[in-house]
Amino acid sequence: MTSGAGSQPAAASQAARLVPKDFVRSPAALATRYSIAEAEAYTRWLATHHYENFQVVSFLLPKRLHQDFYNVYAYCRWADDLGDEMGSPAESLRLLAWWREQLAAMYAGEAVHPVFVALRGTVARHAIPQEPFGDLIRAFEQDQTVRRYASWEDVYAYCRYSANPVGRLVLYLCGYSDAERQRLSDATCTALQLANFWQDVAVDLEKDRVYIPLEVLARHGYSLDDLYARRTGPAFREVMREIVARARELFHEGLPLPAMVDRRLALDIHLFSRGGLRVLDKIAEQDYDVLSRRPAISKVERVWLLLGSLARVAVSRAA
Repeated sequence: MTSGAGSQPAAASQAARLVPKDFVRSPAALATRYSIAEAEAYTRWLATHHYENFQVVSFLLPKRLHQDFYNVYAYCRWADDLGDEMGSPAESLRLLAWWREQLAAMYAGEAVHPVFVALRGTVARHAIPQEPFGDLIRAFEQDQTVRRYASWEDVYAYCRYSANPVGRLVLYLCGYSDAERQRLSDATCTALQLANFWQDVAVDLEKDRVYIPLEVLARHGYSLDDLYARRTGPAFREVMREIVARARELFHEGLPLPAMVDRRLALDIHLFSRGGLRVLDKIAEQDYDVLSRRPAISKVERVWLLLGSLARVAVSRAA
């Protein structure tokens, strides 16, 4: 933190408890200069207190990587919120352009924002290129202008920017940067994105977003008007059957990845993959009707997924 400004400590302390949508509306938070300690405290707080927070750090993750994961998570969370919570597409696009400028400044050695002050050490330690960070911004920019996807190729292209960079960032943090692991990670991350889309078809309709390829709707004689009218019949079930099968294929394509990484990371990948596959199973179990109720995994099922993943990792390592 820059010395000589008496209000700086108070401003930094205040900013350390601001979620992105409030932070960008606080001139004091934006004007404050943050020490590395203050910046890391902020990313740690955001990663453990954000209202959409999930378990960022696995209990098996080496402690030396905790802060790095917090820093990367904070970057992703900020980009996501700038895309989804600013009130209008125009404002989101303006702020995402600003976020891209902040990213470029960090790689040029001029980090100012606390997320980037914290993140630059992570980038240096793990030799992370700028591309995956920039790709995420591109996905959130696309969300402001694209609400329909004509083909599978278009959906995959979106996942290339919205989901796959996250898996690659995790691999970099854990010491992996080879093409084969990245390929398997991409398959898993795209599958996870698709499983989330199919789980939240009704939720996305409320945002006027449809991720089901229009070519699939047409192939089964089901229209966008049918979808917005929440019509669940044989045609919609066939649509869902096809798109669920496509996601399942991608999960299976990525399943060799856990055997190629450290056992602690392997367990997390197993959990994500098996959890995604379980979501697809739940969709099928309710006869592919995701418009009347959202398929969800219970706490008991999560425990069984953890136990099953532990067993699979153990068997894989023994083999």
